[in-house]
Amino acid sequence: MQDCKVRRSALVVLDKGYRPSPPDGKEMAERYDCHYCKESLFGKKYVLREENPYCTKCYESLYSNSCEDCKKPIGCNSRDLSYKDRHWHEDCFHCFKCNRSLMDKPFSTKDEQLLCTECYSNEYSSKCHDCKKTIMPGSRKMEHKGNSWHETCFTCQRCQQPIGTKSFIPKESHNYCVPCYEKQFAMQCVQCKKPITTGGVTYREQPWHKDCFLCTGCKQQLSGQRFTSRDDFAYCLNCFCSLYAKKCASCTAPISGLGGSKYISFEERQWHNDCFNCKKCSVSLVGRGFLTERDNILCPECGKDI
Repeated sequence: MQDCKVRRSALVVLDKGYRPSPPDGKEMAERYDCHYCKESLFGKKYVLREENPYCTKCYESLYSNSCEDCKKPIGCNSRDLSYKDRHWHEDCFHCFKCNRSLMDKPFSTKDEQLLCTECYSNEYSSKCHDCKKTIMPGSRKMEHKGNSWHETCFTCQRCQQPIGTKSFIPKESHNYCVPCYEKQFAMQCVQCKKPITTGGVTYREQPWHKDCFLCTGCKQQLSGQRFTSRDDFAYCLNCFCSLYAKKCASCTAPISGLGGSKYISFEERQWHNDCFNCKKCSVSLVGRGFLTERDNILCPECGKDI
């Protein structure tokens, strides 16, 4: 469906320029004949076209337009009304639905049919989602998710003020301006105490802005990355390992123990699984018996001579 705006129709009235024959003995000292049929125009009406005179019969046969409504020629004695290269008699230029004349009135078109604004609105215009009345062509309307409103009907559910082109937030088939939505529905960030309108992070059942949920150590955002906590404070893995993780007795790198990673603990010492190897032959001792020699661990084969 085209969305027609109310506008003054672009009518063109063709002035055929009728002239009676010149008085006898004045302008017609010579013959004055029709340019096409060559019959004398003395005492007859004629039409000038490109400075050539035509009798009315020849002119209508050669140049008259056919009426879009009645399909008959628009003769010299009729006004020719045109719109987008289509032509009508004055009496035929009417609304397709109600037949009211469209002379000097705004109109719209649908499937090449002329319609007055009232008929067009009743048949094709959107209905306001709030007041259910027709949104007239040419009037401003607001649209959201397939629904339409009059500009004055598109209001905030809470304060009832028109939203216009301002930002709004839909909730449960109602629309709210941003300040009203924040007052009525938005959670407050536990860090900055300001409303969370979009996104956000929940940690320990409390809401945070993404920009406020930071590592206690390095202050980098934790949203979207792995983190852990200690004493109710959140840390990224690097900071947690640097501050609190035990060091591997073999490689001295931190042992985080996070994400299900396994490690070996023996007499207050810890090893990464991959580091728990015989000091001499480097065979893995995970799940096997082993011997100790000072700070070293040995497989039974290498330690049998101890």
